[in-house]
Formats: sequence, structure tokens, C-alpha cells
Amino acid sequence: MLQVNYIRQNRELVLERLAVKNFAEAGLVDEVLLLDDERKRIQNESDNTQAKINSASKEIGNLMKSGNKEGAEKLKMEVATLKLAVEPLKEKASDIEKVLRDKLVLLPNLPASTVPKGKTPEDNEVVREGGEKPALTTEAVPHWELTNKYKLIDFELGTKITGSGFPVYTGKGARLQRALVQYFLDYNTAAGYLEYLPPFMVNADSAYGTGQLPDKEGQMYHVTEDGFYMIPTAEVPVTNVYRDTILKEDELPIKMTAYSPCFRREAGSYGKDVRGLNRLHQFEKVEIIQIVHPEKSYEVIEEMVAHIERLLQSLELPYRILRLCGGDMGFTSALTYDFEVYSAAQARWLEVSSVSNFESFQTNRLKCRYRDKDGKTQLTHSLNGSSLALPRIVASMLENNQGANGIVLPKILQPYFGTDMITL
Repeated sequence: MLQVNYIRQNRELVLERLAVKNFAEAGLVDEVLLLDDERKRIQNESDNTQAKINSASKEIGNLMKSGNKEGAEKLKMEVATLKLAVEPLKEKASDIEKVLRDKLVLLPNLPASTVPKGKTPEDNEVVREGGEKPALTTEAVPHWELTNKYKLIDFELGTKITGSGFPVYTGKGARLQRALVQYFLDYNTAAGYLEYLPPFMVNADSAYGTGQLPDKEGQMYHVTEDGFYMIPTAEVPVTNVYRDTILKEDELPIKMTAYSPCFRREAGSYGKDVRGLNRLHQFEKVEIIQIVHPEKSYEVIEEMVAHIERLLQSLELPYRILRLCGGDMGFTSALTYDFEVYSAAQARWLEVSSVSNFESFQTNRLKCRYRDKDGKTQLTHSLNGSSLALPRIVASMLENNQGANGIVLPKILQPYFGTDMITL
């Protein structure tokens, strides 16, 4: 959430940066400022009235001590009138504060100065590419045929049990999922990330804290009777570990990693681009999160990008890194890099990770702060990245490594899986 004081002091810059994100409701900026003006006016009136009450109450005591009961009684009547006047002011200030907050949460985070202008994914910048695209034979098939051939995933059974977008992993397919999760967690913890196993449902305060509410309310599964939300990513519960927390400066950075299933209602349209594992309602992912000193967050995001790039290199997958344009960025992000792997049998790039710097947008909602050397509390910055999302990693791994005798697994994964190939 943006801070009102920052908006007031940098109104033109805020409007300029919102335009980079193609935000269509820029008028909210001035609405917020006008509401804040009204809030301050009412608050000043309330404070002045309360000051008069306090002063008069003190004077009543002095009059009583001096024996001037008549003067004291007269002043008591004035205090009673002032008290009747101050309560509606307090209520009005509270009401305006709520409206102001409701307006403020509709403003997205401001994109960093390095974010390119643009409206669609076609406007994203390719930062770099790595790995080699495999040359497949004419007999090569997409992953949904491979998973059926090798009995790795049963999509129809998932539809029977739950619905479309909920695959059932069986046999070696289930083992491959487990191997990838274990490898990703080992890789992250070796880099200093502390592992968590969080709840897979969160309350509304947690979803609000990381920006899923109110922006993505319709995209989450909601357990209405209890008010819980199924998590769209481990970022939500893990970042909330430090909600309403004041950290010591020397505790930063905080590095966390977690595995979780992810639940998303917006599975998208039908067609070849969403077949198989390309887009699901439920999938598995390993996440990395950092809470850092605000002066370090742009250094840290580059470190996180390098960390995930090395992970993809170890999986021997062709990849590319994109810097997202303003129109393709998320609501809460100030800067986002996407990682895509090349799926040879589909001849297309598949997104497998997003790494984002949220600056203080999340931590302002979370009230996650640190105490600086002068004893003042300051907002931290938060960042997160997928390390990695499994479905499209599996899709590209199966397609790129298929051969006449089976599917060859990356060397780094073979000890986790227990063999070097998936065969019939």
C-alpha cells in the first residue's frame, strides 16, 4: 500500500509512474489527497475540542479547591457540551479514515524507474537467454501424450475426482514431483534460506497483507464459512510470519523458503496453450522470500535472479529472463523478472518463475518494520520468487529430454529420483 505522505509530496511522480503501469483510475490519487485533507481537518477540530475539555477539566479542579463551586458547575456544563460535540467528530474522523484506506488500497504499487513502458507481454524486455534448445525428432510429442504413455499423470481421473485443472500424479509422476520439491528445497536452504512448512489456508488479514485482497479476491478459493482463503502461493503465509513485527536492523536480511500446493481459480481459456500442465487450478511450487533493508532491495533482487538462474542451469533447460513492462506487472510489484523455459515439443516459451521487488508496498500493509540505529522504526522491503513452479518445469523437462528409449533426467535430479531415466 502506498503511503499518503509520499503521494502528497510526489503527486506528479506518482501519476507518471502509474501511467507506466497503465493504471486507468489515476483520479484516485486526488481523491486520496482530498480525503486526507478532510481527515486532517476533522482531526484538528477534534483535537482542539479535546484540548478545551482537558483544559476546562483542570480548571474545574482549581475552582473547586478555591471554593468557587458556582464557577466549577458552570464550567462542568461547558465541558458536557464539548463532550457531546467531540464524539461525532471522532466518529466522522474514523469514517473518513476507513474510506481513505479503502481508496488507498485500490492504488497499485509504483513501478521502478527501470520498468519498461508497454501494455502487453510482447512489450517485455528479454534480459538474457541461456541453455540450448534441443533438436527433437519428428516423432516427438507434447507432454500430455508423454504423461499418458509413461503413466505419470492422469488428467481424466483428476477431472472425475474434482474437476478440470486438478491432475492426479501417479507412480513415477508422483515420485518426480517429490524429487523436484526436495531438490529445490535443498538448493534454497544451502543458499541460506530457512525452510518453512506453512498453513495452506490463510485468513483475510494475511491475504490483505501481501496484496491478494482486495485485488485478487475473485481469483482465490474462499472457504466462506470460516473466512479462510486457499493460498495462491507460499508467499502469502510465509511473508505474514513477520506481520505486525518490529525487527532489529542487524536481523536483516531474513531469507525464507517453503513448499506448498497453490490454488488458483483463474485457470483461463481452453485450447492448446492451456492443455496438460500449462495451466492448472492446483499445482506445486517452492518459493523464496526475503525481507530486507530498504537500501538493499534492488541489490537483493539481482541476487535472487542469479540464484534462480543457476537453478535452471542445473536442470539443463533452455531459458530466458524477461523484465516485465508496466502493463504486464502485478498489482503489488515495483519490479518483476519472469523466467521462461523453452518447451521444444510445443515450440513455445513457458513461464516457470517470477521474481519481484515489492519495496514497502506489502510491508506497509503488514506493518513489518525495523528499528534503525537512531531508534526510529522504518518499513522494511519484501521480495519473493518462484524457485520453482513445478508444472511447466515438468512439461519442458519431459518434452525436451524424450527419446526412443525413454526420458532422460537431468544429472542433478537423478539421485533424488533414484534412476537416470523414466522408462515404460
